[in-house]
Amino acid sequence: MVAGERLIKKRIGSVRNTSKITRTMEMVSTAKSKKLVDKIRKASPYKQKLLQTLSELQQEDVRVESPYLQGEEDLELKGDNALVVVTANRGLCGGYNSSVLKVALLRYNEICSSGKKCSLYVIGKKGISFFQFLNLPIQQGIIDIDDKMDYRKAQNFIYQLMRYFEDGLYSQVDIISTIYHSAASQTAELQRLLPLDISLLQSSSSQRSSSQKNILEEEVDEDTGKDISLKKIYAFEPDPDTLLKQMIPLAVETHFYGLLLDALASEQIYRRVAMKNATDAGEEMLKLLVRDYNRARQASITQELSEIVAGADAV
Repeated sequence: MVAGERLIKKRIGSVRNTSKITRTMEMVSTAKSKKLVDKIRKASPYKQKLLQTLSELQQEDVRVESPYLQGEEDLELKGDNALVVVTANRGLCGGYNSSVLKVALLRYNEICSSGKKCSLYVIGKKGISFFQFLNLPIQQGIIDIDDKMDYRKAQNFIYQLMRYFEDGLYSQVDIISTIYHSAASQTAELQRLLPLDISLLQSSSSQRSSSQKNILEEEVDEDTGKDISLKKIYAFEPDPDTLLKQMIPLAVETHFYGLLLDALASEQIYRRVAMKNATDAGEEMLKLLVRDYNRARQASITQELSEIVAGADAV
């Protein structure tokens, strides 16, 4: 076997081993993404019911004083802005991290150019390394948010930011993460966590099933023809004001937990696609290398036969 054949054979073995690794990582990411998507679907009914209840309470014309429900004019306060950036702890997930960091850097520069200070709360080693490379100060870096995360861990993190916001340290808290729309669509988006946007809650709660909407629309008194929808016959205990004060912080926590689940599921989907593409590319490269090896081997055999024939003729 000549040197060229040995080199090609070595490359074939290397590509084959790498393809086995990427195929295994693809299978692992597929299993993890399925579990996380199941978590999203299981958490969705609770979140929708919470938002629906908040929407119904708002329709009762309740004027609740909550530090988490400041108006748009309060966003002009001199308090700093907090920016939560959700990235991954590992790479090999395509453009997942780069798309989030691109949006985060644009938002950071926008806040700084407006004359305000921006405190960075970065989740994931990739985001921490990115901002450290740019010499941008990080208020807090979190690396223990992974696919095994539970609600309590997310609650502890957002509770800290809620206290800072309530104390006036921040006038606005934004989050940049990857939103899971479907198995084929995940996008990096900027959303406002605090102050809470009631109109957003109302629009979210309106996403009920069509059957639920029809039931509500058809609830009318047969004698008078007047609307007797659920919001008309609710009896709140305790009063709506007390309920809102208790449920609004819960809505913030639940919304943040849902965003983290979206980001984690999207990360695994990105990694699954990236590893599938790497496996497919490895298999294509393997075909080319095997073809080159066969050609080199055939040329070597032909040369050996020619030398044998030439030697026999000389004798």
